[in-house]
Amino acid sequence: MERRNFLKNLGLGVAASIVAGKSVAGELTKSMNPDMTQLNTHEFPALPFEYNALEPYIDARTMELHYDKHHRTYFNNFEAAIKGTKFDTMPMEKIFASISAAGDPVRNNAGGFYNHWLFWNNLAAKSAGPSPKLKAELEKTFGSFDKFKDAFNTAAKTRFGSGWAWLYLTPDMVLATGSTPNQDNPLMDISPVKGTPLLLLDVWEHAYYLKYQNRRPEYIDAFWNVVNWEEVNKRFEQAS
Repeated sequence: MERRNFLKNLGLGVAASIVAGKSVAGELTKSMNPDMTQLNTHEFPALPFEYNALEPYIDARTMELHYDKHHRTYFNNFEAAIKGTKFDTMPMEKIFASISAAGDPVRNNAGGFYNHWLFWNNLAAKSAGPSPKLKAELEKTFGSFDKFKDAFNTAAKTRFGSGWAWLYLTPDMVLATGSTPNQDNPLMDISPVKGTPLLLLDVWEHAYYLKYQNRRPEYIDAFWNVVNWEEVNKRFEQAS
């Protein structure tokens, strides 16, 4: 059986087992991010909405270029970087856990592939807001929901140059905000913040420049209108 078909079938099988409440395939089902099995199929994931679905906050042309050019390039470069290496059949989360030994081509492109995939799934035209459980934990940790947003916004605004802002659950099971440079993320062993990603915002200029030019704070404010809280709630439930 070809390697890619094997990985595809493995990913689908693990996802089905998770739904059924069973445990198979070792390390993949032990992950705090069981949905990451979708990324082990070596297939470029579909965008979960139409290009214009997030207007007026994120315009269709930006979405098209961001997804079909930037994200696809990270995916293609990641596939090329791991071909014929030990990372070729390694689960994504395990790659991140040893990313310091992987080299920059794997580090940058694995991060770019995963971070964008997670970002798309954290966006939606309409959302009901954080679940009562998540909202209570945000209020407990930050003092109020508005103070959480302020902390997240500060992480996004103060990231110098390119990178990402995060809400994540630390290994000690505490909610925290922070940022990472370039395409790093909290799952990487070299990351300045470490834990399970729940919510993220792309603050690379290509994510907002067509509409907002250099007005990053305006883009950050607009982001809160298209957060897919149902997805964030799900990730919080899975990790906590």
